[in-house]
Amino acid sequence: MKKYLRILYCVIICLTVGFFSGKITQSSITTWYPTLIKPVFNPPNWIFAPVWTLLYIFMGIAAGLVWNEIENKQKEVKVALQYFIFQLGLNALWSYLFFGLQNLLLASIEVVLLLLVLIECYKLFKPIHPTAAKLFIPYIAWVSFASLLTLSIFYLN
Repeated sequence: MKKYLRILYCVIICLTVGFFSGKITQSSITTWYPTLIKPVFNPPNWIFAPVWTLLYIFMGIAAGLVWNEIENKQKEVKVALQYFIFQLGLNALWSYLFFGLQNLLLASIEVVLLLLVLIECYKLFKPIHPTAAKLFIPYIAWVSFASLLTLSIFYLN
């Protein structure tokens, strides 16, 4: 498979996961979410869609870059992509737990697990393709913030 097609394929998968995660959140954003007590650092709702879109593009590019190294580092790439798929599943699961089930406790536990898996993914990506690992830094930073936000909302409610 052509290297650019691998990257495009991964970006499309990530954006698709993001699209369906967004669908889960839509109904709760205007009904349940406004009723929650939120910390003072809670960003406005409009910021989430563009940030997540950019992050899904970055993570797709990162996965594609790693996948492109399959001929050189087959075992390492397979393990790294397994972690990548796992984190993508956790990413989608958070939306379901928080907005779908409206379970702040499970969402709080899950987002911390997501953050730990992201850090491991970064560590696995770095020796395979350093640029791919760097593309994960904004994602790790955002999920760190999301973890603080989720835990704060749980605590306040």
